[in-house]
Amino acid sequence: MNNTKINIGHIGLWVKDLESMRDFYVDIMGGSCGEKYSNPKKGFESYFVTFGNNVAVELMTSKNIAQQQNENCFGWAHLAFTMDSVESVDSFVSRVREIGIQIIGNPRFTGDGYYEAVIFDPEKNTIEICFKP
Repeated sequence: MNNTKINIGHIGLWVKDLESMRDFYVDIMGGSCGEKYSNPKKGFESYFVTFGNNVAVELMTSKNIAQQQNENCFGWAHLAFTMDSVESVDSFVSRVREIGIQIIGNPRFTGDGYYEAVIFDPEKNTIEICFKP
C-alpha cells in the first residue's frame, strides 16, 4: 500500500420512511441536512445528513429495495456518535427518553473503556452514544 490517506466520505443507510428518518437524524442527532436528491427514473431518493466532524450519513430509499428478513444478520451492526463527556451522554439519553426514543442499553462503562448508551432510530437501526475518557 502507498501512504495515501483514506477517509470515510459518507455512510449509506437504506430506509423505509425517508422524511421521518431525516427528521430524526437532524432534530434528535443534531445533523445538518442538504437538499433531497431524486432520480425518478430509478425510483431513488436520498438526503445527506452531515455531522460535526464532516462525516455524513446518506439516508436512501428506493422503490426497488427488498425488506430485510431478519434484524440479526451480517453487515453493519451500528452507527456510533461520540460526545465530549459522561455528563453529555447522560443528558442526551435523558432528553431522548423524555420524547419516547427507545433506549436499548442504558449508559454504562463498557469492557473496552467507553461510556455508552444504545438507542434505536425510528427504523430500529442501532445507534451508540459514546464517550471515551
